[in-house]
Amino acid sequence: MREDFSSCCLFSNKVASTQRGLTTRFTLKRDQGQILWLGANTWLFMKTFLLYFTGQQYHYLYKMLGLGMCISRASASVLNLNCSLVLLPMCRSLLTFVRGTHAVSSRETRRLLDKSKTFHVACGVSICIFSVVHVSAHLVNVVNFSVSYSDDFPALNLARYKGEDPKLIILTTIPGVTGLFLVLILFLMFTSSSYCVRLFNYEIFWYTHNLFIVFYIILMVHMVGGALKYQTNIEAHPPGCLTANQSSTSQRREDEERRCGEEAHFQPHYPQTWLWVSGPLCLYCAERFYRYIRSSDPVTIVTVIRHPCDVVELRMLKKNFKARPGQYVVLNCPGVSSFENHPFTLTTCPTEKKETFGIHLRVVGDWTERFTQMLLPQPRMDLEILPMVQQRRYPKLYIDGPFGSPSEEVFNYDVSVCVAGGIGVTPFACVLHALLDGWTGFRLQRLYFVWVCRELQSFYWFSELLCALHHKLWQENRPDYFNLKLYVSQKDNLQSMSEEKYRPLTSRLLVGRPRWKLLFDEIGKTNKHKRVGVFCCGPKGISKTLHKLCNSARSSGTTFEFNKESFG
Repeated sequence: MREDFSSCCLFSNKVASTQRGLTTRFTLKRDQGQILWLGANTWLFMKTFLLYFTGQQYHYLYKMLGLGMCISRASASVLNLNCSLVLLPMCRSLLTFVRGTHAVSSRETRRLLDKSKTFHVACGVSICIFSVVHVSAHLVNVVNFSVSYSDDFPALNLARYKGEDPKLIILTTIPGVTGLFLVLILFLMFTSSSYCVRLFNYEIFWYTHNLFIVFYIILMVHMVGGALKYQTNIEAHPPGCLTANQSSTSQRREDEERRCGEEAHFQPHYPQTWLWVSGPLCLYCAERFYRYIRSSDPVTIVTVIRHPCDVVELRMLKKNFKARPGQYVVLNCPGVSSFENHPFTLTTCPTEKKETFGIHLRVVGDWTERFTQMLLPQPRMDLEILPMVQQRRYPKLYIDGPFGSPSEEVFNYDVSVCVAGGIGVTPFACVLHALLDGWTGFRLQRLYFVWVCRELQSFYWFSELLCALHHKLWQENRPDYFNLKLYVSQKDNLQSMSEEKYRPLTSRLLVGRPRWKLLFDEIGKTNKHKRVGVFCCGPKGISKTLHKLCNSARSSGTTFEFNKESFG
């Protein structure tokens, strides 16, 4: 009995260690892009720091400025890297094209593309952090330029005389003035990017973020001043050699060997920032120009439907518009704002039988309120006689896209779990429409759909779609293909969906919040040793919980891969 118990414990430990090893390898594989980016930043910082710390051409400059020179140049190298990378995730058309090519066949590569927004934010945060380091180091450099003014090497000085006011040096040099403007623009962009600002007034975020054009122009000029200089004649003037007035009579022979052949010559570095930035900047400008041409023709608004809970459905038509389920478009309505663009997920895609496509938008914020008022104006009460036929005039509307999103991967798993919170159901509505329309050629064999709403009325947005898909699968004798769970979290004034046609939904409607761990354990036991794609679009609380559950090992051997959909 004791031997059996020991062997059982050894087996359990072996299984647990195997699961931990698989989880660790999966985590490393999933985060390999992040590791690569962190490694590149660390390597570039250390390489530049050691170059200025040990380089003979910077000997005299280091004696004057100390470690401030090394830190300022090392942080500048990291800033150059991230200022070039931060633009690439915003090339949406390019990322969508790459995602759709056969060259990107691995799921890991496509999942890496899904994190483009996260990568953009990471680059932006690193730019802010290393800008603080860069500015702090240069403030020390400016003080040292004033205090350690060199009479032996006048060309090396940035100050005009010893003891010059550091503030005057900053305000009278090109690097100083441009640096102040760069810090101001970066501060405005960073503070307006916070979630509270975007939620309170999205226009502030939009307009300040477009200051990046001015930021890059000033950045190109920032290095023109040439504040830091290096020695060009190291062979003729080895660092530390003796000049004529430094030689002594007692050690004349040694002095002859260490005597300088000529005076030290210094020159500023050739500006390199444009070498880093020009390529991605040109690519981004070309991509924006392509998007401008593509979106120059306005769409035709076919129908506008008002749904419960301040949700409006918009059906549109555009020539040669093609999209895949899970993609999104960017709307621009000049009648509301000529410069503002807002992303919305497609809830219906054009097909061979139906060329229209649609979106659902929730009325929250100034832009959506003004846009809804133009789509559905209040009826005029001053008309004595109502016309028999009143033609509705819709505002001019432009769309840009479609663009790729993580929800496109729903069909590339054998088993997928779609979790929606409130209006976050929109990315998955198009997936359900595709199943209803009989799309073929995908791997998906089972779909779990979980929708959590505060109010019962929210389920009416896509109630007919859910019922139609349920009836279709039952007629095809595939009831297990689509597993539906609806949760209403608000218990006050709760009413049931009493209509007969909504009976498939009422039997799957639960009151309260989902018990996510039990739900995932059930899915894991039903789909043992399979790779399950988990897709979430909703509040951060749900996303964090699901992400944590996906990363935890399971005894069933099921692997859950987390994919998050987010906008704004």
